[in-house]
Amino acid sequence: MSTHKPLGRFLTAGAVAVAMLATAACSGSTEPSSEVTELTVILANSTFTENLPALAETYKAETGITVNVEAYGNEQLNDTLKVKLNAQSDEFDIFGYQVQDVMREFVRNGWLTDISDYVNNSGDWDWNDFQESARDAVQLDGKVYGVPVATERHIMYYRADLLKEAGIAVPTTIDELEAAAKALHNPDKGFYGIAMRGARVPLVTQYSSFLYSYGGDFQDEAGNSTINSEAAVQAYNTYGRLLHNYGPPGATNMGWVEASAIFAQGNAAFYLDADSQAYTFLDPQKSAVVDQVAYARFPAGPAGSHPYNIVFQTLGINSFSQKKDAAFDFIKWVLNKDNAKLLLGEHTLPVARSSAWQDSSATEKFPAGLVEIVRDTDSNYVGHDRPQLEAVARAREFVGGPAVTAIEGGDEAAVKAAAEQANTEFQALLDTEKR
Repeated sequence: MSTHKPLGRFLTAGAVAVAMLATAACSGSTEPSSEVTELTVILANSTFTENLPALAETYKAETGITVNVEAYGNEQLNDTLKVKLNAQSDEFDIFGYQVQDVMREFVRNGWLTDISDYVNNSGDWDWNDFQESARDAVQLDGKVYGVPVATERHIMYYRADLLKEAGIAVPTTIDELEAAAKALHNPDKGFYGIAMRGARVPLVTQYSSFLYSYGGDFQDEAGNSTINSEAAVQAYNTYGRLLHNYGPPGATNMGWVEASAIFAQGNAAFYLDADSQAYTFLDPQKSAVVDQVAYARFPAGPAGSHPYNIVFQTLGINSFSQKKDAAFDFIKWVLNKDNAKLLLGEHTLPVARSSAWQDSSATEKFPAGLVEIVRDTDSNYVGHDRPQLEAVARAREFVGGPAVTAIEGGDEAAVKAAAEQANTEFQALLDTEKR
């Protein structure tokens, strides 16, 4: 990612004035925002985190409020949060978290503040400017528990040169993708039609977009498992067939690191994964396809194109903080429209605000094809890429099983049987959380 640069460029007087507007007070805030002199934020290492101290200095110059920033590795952050929040600590006010991994647990434990009133009464700050699927992702039971910092979505990377040479149009459907992968597959020369994650747990997030595009999901509206549905089984078969027939050997041992390396080395025609990996393929030190890689929206299945668009970093407010109003004032300021353009344009952080992506000056450092896809992040995107429950890591072990069966060459009956077994196991796990 880009190195540290000055951060004052976009902080106009008008933006600061908007940012400093007080929001409606929420219950539980005991210290008036006007009397706060110091806030503490703890979050995981990221491009946003690297640039937060400089933003905090600007905020201090404008408001007089000191914002302390503490950064951790992801696992260390989760451990730290759980220890401190379990002790009802108010020594920090704002924290970053991963929505799909911990939000349900944190809400159940009463650790996250419901900020619905804040965001819905934020005026020109414009909550609706955040991508719709990102706003959905930070909600639970109709309540908002965080503000999305950055997102990533499932896209299709492809070798533009090879498609042009073969006279193959860029696939827009999964069926067209399969036909193109078949046409370009040449294992005798160490070249494969497609590369994707094939290991049991890592593949689940990438299988999700196939599942949604076939008309399914991991659970129904009542929270019951649906991974044995016709749509899910069809998606399992397709995902497995692509890798079994046109993927590299050893696919069931591959996560994103291994699969992306095959594409980066010039040994695959297609690669489907998160758009956050785009810069890997544009780095001459890591990629042999710098001048050949191109980007397209995730191809449509029978139900259309419904890829994931997930929030990989979110800012929430500690429910035990005594400075909730001031905490949201800072979140509101640091993630306003001007700062979103700054973070996107100067630091290539894929922010969640739609308006930033519409600004051509802010997107200059991004490949044009990728910008077009992000600008088209519409209501057809899905805000989760894995089962929605607290024990998500365990659930992924079950959900990934039928895909492995398909990748290993299991016929439709075998995949259906594996899906039934996985559905039973996943449902039992869901049932434990309903008690």
